[in-house]
Amino acid sequence: MTALTLHELESGWSGYDTVTLGMGCFWGPDARFGALHGVLRTRTGYAGGTTPDPTYRNMGDHTEMVEVDYDPNIISHADILHHFWHNHKSDLPAYKGRQYISLLCVREDQTSSVEAVKAEVEAATGVSIKTEIVPFTGFTPAEIRHQKYFLKRHPGALSQIDSLLGDESELMDSTFAARLNGLVGGHIGRVALLAEISRWPLPLHARNELKTILSGLRW
Repeated sequence: MTALTLHELESGWSGYDTVTLGMGCFWGPDARFGALHGVLRTRTGYAGGTTPDPTYRNMGDHTEMVEVDYDPNIISHADILHHFWHNHKSDLPAYKGRQYISLLCVREDQTSSVEAVKAEVEAATGVSIKTEIVPFTGFTPAEIRHQKYFLKRHPGALSQIDSLLGDESELMDSTFAARLNGLVGGHIGRVALLAEISRWPLPLHARNELKTILSGLRW
């Protein structure tokens, strides 16, 4: 096993954009988007409201969200939005206030893309999108127990990468951890992930190490 951490193995990534999405309980979207080629990191958390310092037990008027860092040279903002709108109902019924609503927190430079994709999806489906679209005003990461939830349901596998983690919070900053969470969530297969890692812009030794770890994981 390597003495390097995930952070060190993945140090070849550079340059990313960020989207902040709400589509119900944040565990599922964390795994779904974490499986996408071009997505670098995913974090669950809270956004869209005004309550200071939101937590899972005291969310106030915030919504469960997933923040997604992605490489725009590999996957576009429009691609991300298509995955967003095609994988949940935008008219989610109100439950626990605003906790599980369909919500997009949009940065200023994303407005035109959001409007264009929304119109495109509505035209293709014939359904009016009900997603609430608001300016991005900040994001608070959720408690560590809510990060990479599906991966954590397999403690045996997680224990096999413990030596790569300087701290459990690094699960939020790791592409490999995002993909493993997507793998156990059923959104990507091991063979496809091995092939993808071969194309990552990382040194050969890092790619080989990650593939060796993945090949040896037992669930």
